[in-house]
Parts: sequence; structure tokens; C-alpha cells
Amino acid sequence: MKKTLLSLLLLTTPLITFAQEKGLDQQIDEAFGNATGWFVDFIFYQIPFTDTISIYWVLFPLILGAMYFTFYFNFINFRGFFTSINIVRGKYDGLEGKGDGKGIEVSNSVSTTEKGDNPDTVRVEGHDGEVSHFQALTAALSATVGLGNIAGVAIAVSIGGAGATFWMIVAGFLGMASKFVECTLGVKYRDIEADGTVYGGPMYYLTKGLKNKTLGKILAGFFAIFVIGGSFGGGNMFQVNQAFQLVENITGGKESFLNGYGWAFGVVMAFLVGIVIIGGIKKIAKVTDKIVPFMVAIYVAASLYVIFFNYNMIGDAFGQIFSGAFSPEGVAGGAVGVLVQGFRRAAFSNEAGIGSASIAHSAVKTKYAASEGLVALLEPFIDTVVVCTMTALVLIITGNVTAENASLNDAQAILLTSGAFESAISWFPYVLTVAVVLFAFSSMISWSYYGFQGWSYLFGRSKKMEYTYKVIFCVFVVIGSAASLGSVIGFSDAMVFAMMVPNMVGLILLAPKVKGELKKYTSAIKGIKAEA
Repeated sequence: MKKTLLSLLLLTTPLITFAQEKGLDQQIDEAFGNATGWFVDFIFYQIPFTDTISIYWVLFPLILGAMYFTFYFNFINFRGFFTSINIVRGKYDGLEGKGDGKGIEVSNSVSTTEKGDNPDTVRVEGHDGEVSHFQALTAALSATVGLGNIAGVAIAVSIGGAGATFWMIVAGFLGMASKFVECTLGVKYRDIEADGTVYGGPMYYLTKGLKNKTLGKILAGFFAIFVIGGSFGGGNMFQVNQAFQLVENITGGKESFLNGYGWAFGVVMAFLVGIVIIGGIKKIAKVTDKIVPFMVAIYVAASLYVIFFNYNMIGDAFGQIFSGAFSPEGVAGGAVGVLVQGFRRAAFSNEAGIGSASIAHSAVKTKYAASEGLVALLEPFIDTVVVCTMTALVLIITGNVTAENASLNDAQAILLTSGAFESAISWFPYVLTVAVVLFAFSSMISWSYYGFQGWSYLFGRSKKMEYTYKVIFCVFVVIGSAASLGSVIGFSDAMVFAMMVPNMVGLILLAPKVKGELKKYTSAIKGIKAEA
């Protein structure tokens, strides 16, 4: 570990010089943008709906898929809500000592005692995962709860008005069904090595689950490439870049002592990230299960304080939300525009249907795949229904929902949200800055795990390959904090949403398998209740 961290520091030294040469990084950014612009334009292509409204095509499969899963699984996003809470609480932990041994399928590269449903896979006794249900949930949440909940919501309600909040909530509830499906599959088709290390995610359920193995391998290969690219950009450079901008602003903006020292901030963050990610998912989970509840609790508590500080405006705020959701006239061109903004923010925030969360959830300790799928459906609820809604309410109540704010970028939108909180809590911008840094840090360590899983799928599971990826990831932390690489980050964001294409194909085709896993787990729960 010490050698790896030393290598990281040696590699970042020349990159510090590179990062400060703004002319060079801008030239690289421009060249990269020219080479990859077609891909970004394709993924984020907007279909004209009316004269004033255009809809990202990626929203259609995400939302339609979520609606399909909601009906196919008989509203599991609502029926399974309290069961998922009980699973996290440990109420059904007794089930893990029972079962028929056919709920989990793992690779046949290790010694086995019992065959699973698929003749090409086996089950390993004593190796049922690496982290608890709660740790898997927080690890996945740490990748989604972040800057999008603070800045993205501000932009969404500025464009779509207060009514966008309503559709954001609806999309959050629908996304719970997609998370249930992909995370159940993540556990069902994971690989578990002899030492207990878990490898899972769409790469594995696409390869092992689809009957057409050639199609499965092609889709899995594309997903692996996309998740690696997404981990370097949207899950890394964007996070640290935005975090530094807020830290710089709170310490004086252009007059800040940090101005021009983004690289130093990046080196510190890279060192901290490196310490955590070298320990693997167990180390990541031990950090996220402490950071995530803490930062969500602080943010929600502050939001509630602002809301109740202005208690006389609560009724009016909800009135604006409901009336704006169906208003024929609105900021973004009417009810359809409001709906689009709400759905867009929810999909971009909770990543339901993207497939990333299934990678973290696949590492859970369980013998029932559907148990973790049920736990995972809590993610969109916490991320979108709770945290995003809190941000929207604060902005509406404090009068910050205006068309003038629709053109803000993420960094400016964070400051808008910070100002909204400051109107009720004068010192809260400092707390929010700490929260944003924690959000960024937790997102980076979780996305490093996602990217590593794609990397190991393509390049093998040796320690050499593992440390190669992790060192590169930490180097990108430094680059992201100091350089202006907008096109690189835009490309990586496009790769994140490109993950949806192969993943959604797998989710639709493998939905019957998920239904079988759900039936198996619910039967086991009924058995425990009958015995009690």
C-alpha cells in the first residue's frame, strides 16, 4: 500500500505542472472535444417536442423501463418498501443460515460444493459476500447523493418551476423498481473468488444471464468501457473540480489564498481517496457507512430548519408544486416542460436503470438475490424523494425559483442553494461546503469501485491490474481539481448515460429471472413469519 501511494505522488508531480499550464489543458480539451463531440451529441441528443421543449432521448428508456418494471412486479416500489427497511434493520438475517443454495450464482473458478441453477456457475459455501446490506446501500448511495442533489435541483426548478418537484418525486418512485431489478441481478450473477472477493454488476449478468452469449459479451464489453470512462470523469474529475470551486469561493473567491492552488487540493484529495480505495469494497463500505448517514442527516436537518423557519410559507410552497405540475403555462413551456425537467433531474440524480448501483450491491453478504434488490429500492427514495425534494422546498420557500436562474451552471447553482440556506442560517454555507466536499469524496471512492469492476472485467483480476487502475484514478483526481477539461468531463458524463443502453436490454430480458428470485425470497420470509 505504501509503495502504491508513493507511486501516486511521484506520478502527480509532473501532472501538477501540466495542470497549471492552462493554455495546454485548454488545447487538449479542445482537441478531445473535436474527437469525441459526436458521441456526446448522440448520447445527449434532444428530440424536439414543441417549439420550446426538447427531450433527451436517454430519458425515454429510463422512464419507460421504470414504468414497465413497476407494473411487471406489481408495484414492488411500494409493496416492498417496509420489507426493505426490515432487511436493513436485520430483521430477516436469520434467513441467511437457511435457503436452498440456488439463489446465488458465482463463477466456477473456485472450489465448490453445490451446483446452482445455471450449469456454468456454482455456489461457494462460506463466501456469500463482503459487506452488509446497510454498507452496500450506503456505498451505492454515496455515488448518487451528491452535487446533483444540490446544484442540479436548483437548475431543474429554475427551468421547470416549482412543479418540476412533483414529477421529480414521481420519477424517484418509479426508479425504485429499476434499482430493484438491476441489483437483484447483480447479486444473482456475481462472481466470488476463493478468497471471498466479489466481482459483479451488469458485465456479469449480461454475460451469464442472456441466452445469446455473443450478444451478452458484446453488451458487457461496451458497459465495461462506459463505466471506466464514467468513473474517471463524472465520478472523479467533475466531483473534485466542483468541490474545489466551492471551497475556493467560501474562502474568498478570486481573492482566496487557494486561488491557483487547485492542484494542491487535488493532491490532498487524491491521497485520501487512495488510502480508502486501495483497501477495496470493504474499506470503502466502512467509510461510506459513516459518511453517508452523517451528511444526509445534516443536509435534511438544515433543510427542515429552513422550511420550518418559514413555516407560514409551507402551504404556499406545496400549492406551487402541485399547481405548477399540471399548469398549462409555465416557465419551460407548460406542463410537458415541467414534467421533463422533473423526470430529467430524477434520472440524472439517482441513476436508476444505469446499472452502476448493481456493482456495489453485488458485494453484499446474502444467499437471496432479491433481498438486496429490495434494499436497493430505497436508494431513489432517499436520493430523489427525500434529498432532492428538500432542496427544492428550500429554494421555493426562500424565493429562489426564477427564470433568471435557469442559465446557471453547476458551480453557480451550488452558490444559489448555499445562499438560500444562508437566508435562514447565516453560517450554513460553511457547513454546506464541508458537506459538498464529503459528497464529492464519497462519490469518488464509490465510483472508483465501479470503474475498477469494469477494468478487471476487461483486463483481468491480477493485483498489477488492480493497482494500475487505482493509481490512474488518483492521478485523475489531481487533474480534475486543477485543469479546465470541460470536454473530457462532458464525454465521461455521456459514457455514464451510455451505460443505460446495454444495461436496459439486460434488465428487460432478465426480468422473469428476477421475478423468480423475488418469489423465492418472499416465500422464505413467509416461512419465518409462520414459524414465529
